[in-house]
Amino acid sequence: MATQGEYDYFKNIGAGGMHHATHKPWSDSQCGLYLMELGAMMGLMPEGGRLLDMGCGTGWTSVLFAKRGYDVVGQDLVPEAIEAGRRLKQENRIGNLDFVVGDYESLAFKEEFDIVVFFDCLHHAVDEVSALSSAYRALKPGGIVITSEPGLGHERRSAAIMAEFGVTERDMHPAKIIRGARKVGFRKFSVHPHASYLYIALYRRNQHGMLGKLLRVPGMRTLVGLFTVLFSKHQAGIVVLQK
Repeated sequence: MATQGEYDYFKNIGAGGMHHATHKPWSDSQCGLYLMELGAMMGLMPEGGRLLDMGCGTGWTSVLFAKRGYDVVGQDLVPEAIEAGRRLKQENRIGNLDFVVGDYESLAFKEEFDIVVFFDCLHHAVDEVSALSSAYRALKPGGIVITSEPGLGHERRSAAIMAEFGVTERDMHPAKIIRGARKVGFRKFSVHPHASYLYIALYRRNQHGMLGKLLRVPGMRTLVGLFTVLFSKHQAGIVVLQK
């Protein structure tokens, strides 16, 4: 069951925070990072089909998936977030997009979707196995779940956010996701490096501190990118689960 902080989050961030959350990725300084990660996820997804966007927040990811041609249902726990998503739908005049309010740990969908997406939200689950069970039930046979989560160390790094807002922030690395997926019936798994890590290693120009100095060494960006591909996906990566 979600904490009260999860229900109250969008009230507590204020009008400015809500505007930022609604107009992502364009409102965020990490816009390129978000676009690269979502592009990588789309590359791992089948072309077209019905898509359930779990924990969609204000629905900006749902809008992008719908514009790409998927028939999308965006789900979130918080009514205020879903109302923001419905306004985005109207503003963008999108027909192939609907929204529902609900807890992704206990949804009633059954064999309705080709794809279920957890984008940066499964780490908010109190019980990730229940959330993955909801996803499994919602999928048609042969459908996939795709996740992009912050991975190891996230809970420690988010201590201030948890203290301020009372939200759930947990480590959600690939091994934990796959363990939970096995429990609910998934049998095929693959793990891929975060494209956002490659963005940071290979493409972002304005790095600061020791990392910035390191990446200015000739050839170092290529080596860091290779290291990212080989090793980082075990700490945090894109996970694909097939029913």
